[in-house]
Amino acid sequence: MKRLKLAGVGCGSRTTTYMKLAAKTPERYQLVGAADPIAWKVDRIAQMSDYADFRKFASADELLKEDRFADVLIIGTQDQYHVEPCIAAMEKGYDVLLEKPIATTPEDVLRLESVAKHLGRRVLICHVLRYTPFYQKVKELVTNGAIGEIVTLQASEGVGTFHQAHSFVRGHWGVTERSSPMIIQKSCHDLDIIQWMIDRPFTRVSSFGRLSHFTEANRPVDAPLRCIDGCPVGESCQYNAMRYLTDQRSWFGHVYNGGENASDDDLRAWLRTSPWGRCAYRCDNTAVDHQVLNIDFEGGITATFTMSAFDSGRNIEIWGTEGVLRGGAYTKELADCDIIVRRHATRETTRHTVMPVTGGYSSHGGGDWGLIDALYDEMQVANPDDMHSSLPVSVQSHLVGFSAEASRLTQQVVYAQAFREQHTRSP
Repeated sequence: MKRLKLAGVGCGSRTTTYMKLAAKTPERYQLVGAADPIAWKVDRIAQMSDYADFRKFASADELLKEDRFADVLIIGTQDQYHVEPCIAAMEKGYDVLLEKPIATTPEDVLRLESVAKHLGRRVLICHVLRYTPFYQKVKELVTNGAIGEIVTLQASEGVGTFHQAHSFVRGHWGVTERSSPMIIQKSCHDLDIIQWMIDRPFTRVSSFGRLSHFTEANRPVDAPLRCIDGCPVGESCQYNAMRYLTDQRSWFGHVYNGGENASDDDLRAWLRTSPWGRCAYRCDNTAVDHQVLNIDFEGGITATFTMSAFDSGRNIEIWGTEGVLRGGAYTKELADCDIIVRRHATRETTRHTVMPVTGGYSSHGGGDWGLIDALYDEMQVANPDDMHSSLPVSVQSHLVGFSAEASRLTQQVVYAQAFREQHTRSP
């Protein structure tokens, strides 16, 4: 078996996770290089590698100036810097594992798709939920006719209150104008699942949502700019940044080198200057904290999706001509199983429990491991359009999200074909 050589650019938590999992299957993968402006992140990946000539770079541009030295380039840079290194990598001859979202604008999503098609490159988007045992089981049941033909689908994602505050208020994706719309950045996973289940082109979208809670108007009286300065409601505030020192300490691993093992004094000093020390009601955030979508698909199938900061976990309900499927966090909590299928005619109920594969980010239900497990075979497919999660399919679900954001901002229904034409650049 030929080992695929992997290199990574943008060595944050996502690239590091994928590289770490790949290193656990040395019969398939070999880690040969990495690039990041922060040297310790590159060193962290180099330490995982058994490759004597592991190459280190200070930037994606520096790596991409060199001749191709790997089979697959993993791109985990910040959202706004996905397209350019991906196109440069394809032009160098790399196949690509690209972190979601594909891009921060629909124009760039479609441009990348066009270049990949022209060059015949394999580009796999990190839609890790597709690779979880849970969603694979849902897809199997739907495909095998457990509920007949799909009529309508409802899905939801609870981001989690502290996750919202950490990532989408204080963190990298708090200001939409510097990253990407919340519905794209956080929920493109869910839109990909909806697209995968229904497996038909969407025709139109409407959407509503806004930033309601994490605003100055909801700031507690006398709350300081930084939680460490002594907030009068600090002990009861669920967003108190001082929780990074206690029950939310694991978040430090994503933004602060050695944060999990750093001393409390070091962490307090860091909270005095870092964005993550700010009061969650006194930030410059613009990302929405709730949004709903209505989606119409060819053949008359409909779907709805709700994203909310004020819940945790994902849920899915699919109504078919012969039955209904319900699964996810609520089902697990209330019924102690993952999926319930009920037939309309007989009222027969079948329960299914799936075991997540360990490895990677726990909230992805084994999807990180599943993605890396699938990557090897995906990169052997002769025709990129035949990949399990092909780029055109990922583009389709991204366009659902960008159409939804356009609808939210304009308060109008957005039609798929017109939207694509509007945002397709001339060659």
